[in-house]
Amino acid sequence: MSTQTMKEGTTSSATITCDGTSVTLPVVRGSEGETGIVIEQLRAKTGMITLDPGFGNSGACRSAITFIDGEKGILRYRGYPIEELAEKSSFLEVSWLLLFGELPTRAQLDGFTAEITRHTLLHENLRRFFDALPTDAHPMPVCAAAVAALATFYQDPETDQTQHDAVIRLLAKMPTLAAYSYKHSTGQPFIYPKNRLDYSSNFLNMMFATPAEDYAVDPVLARAVELLLILHADHEQNCSTSTVRVVGSSRANLFASVSAGISALWGPLHGGANQQVIEMLEHIEAEGGDAQKFVDRAKDKKDNSRLMGFGHRVYKNYDPRAAILKKSCNEVLAKLGIRSRKLEIAMQLEGIALKDDYFISHKLYPNVDFYSGIIYQALGVPVNMFTVMFAIGRMPGWIAQWLEMRKDPETRIARPRQIYTGATNRAYLPIEKRG
Repeated sequence: MSTQTMKEGTTSSATITCDGTSVTLPVVRGSEGETGIVIEQLRAKTGMITLDPGFGNSGACRSAITFIDGEKGILRYRGYPIEELAEKSSFLEVSWLLLFGELPTRAQLDGFTAEITRHTLLHENLRRFFDALPTDAHPMPVCAAAVAALATFYQDPETDQTQHDAVIRLLAKMPTLAAYSYKHSTGQPFIYPKNRLDYSSNFLNMMFATPAEDYAVDPVLARAVELLLILHADHEQNCSTSTVRVVGSSRANLFASVSAGISALWGPLHGGANQQVIEMLEHIEAEGGDAQKFVDRAKDKKDNSRLMGFGHRVYKNYDPRAAILKKSCNEVLAKLGIRSRKLEIAMQLEGIALKDDYFISHKLYPNVDFYSGIIYQALGVPVNMFTVMFAIGRMPGWIAQWLEMRKDPETRIARPRQIYTGATNRAYLPIEKRG
């Protein structure tokens, strides 16, 4: 099979030839020069489909939300570099940007913040929902179930207003649901949200306060949480985001679609990667803290040791989010007065890997998970809550992608094809004649 791309003025097309039959298909180009062959008519015209396990080479949609150039280490939300947003913006400001396409005015941000603040409380019946769940349940399925349960409390027919209300409720209630899932697992009383606190400080207070004593929220630590949420806010068509879009393509409501996204994020190959980094650092520390020895084992194909937090499905350069978190990690540990052996090992691993020809040639650079787990642990967030923190941050991205999908006239219900490899037609045998 051969493919040839042609350009005639403003028209682009690709010709695919197989077994003497040719078909010409249109080519589209994105605003950053990305190119894709539109194969919607491929099966109708040729009887063939494409086979792309993991969809690594398949574009499922056109999106104006997030741009990634993995070769150059670029991440932008709506055109704004992640480095600028991390330095200058707040999580709710970034949320507005993702949802509505532009940075908010002061009046818009103040109104948005006020709406979010008014909707942080949970209905008392939903609050009691947690009592029916085992206390040792992992917080991620608890959050997924609780978000799905929100659909039973807000069942009005979908209009522009009810859709807006659902967006506000999800953003507002997710930190409360997350904190409640943690409190439930520890057997501690739930702490109601406090309207006087900002988004990140409110979450920290609900996590760590008790009925007898408020949690003294340090601005440096609250800003670290804010930074983590911003860096996780969206990341193009990853596994969980694609799940939200696929479920939403059936016209499932926002709560059901996001609940499915949370379940996808729970997987250790997706949102659970920062937990694996902590476990790796603990393992190295327990063995004496020899980072070079562990790197040598990770390079040995006969050894099962893996260097977690390095490399990325998309980035073939230094993950820009990791560079931002490295600085924040040092600030948090300095503020808390923590001398972390894990951080020392992490920095040794990074230094070794960035100079090692093996890792350079395989383009294995630190990713966002490499430092986020250390920050979470320094803040006192338990390991099983790491992925929940990821989900809080990813919420505006999931919602923005869902809204974009619902408004896109090209959206069709997701229905991938397959290449069948099973048995061909065969006759049914009575049980007496089998074997």
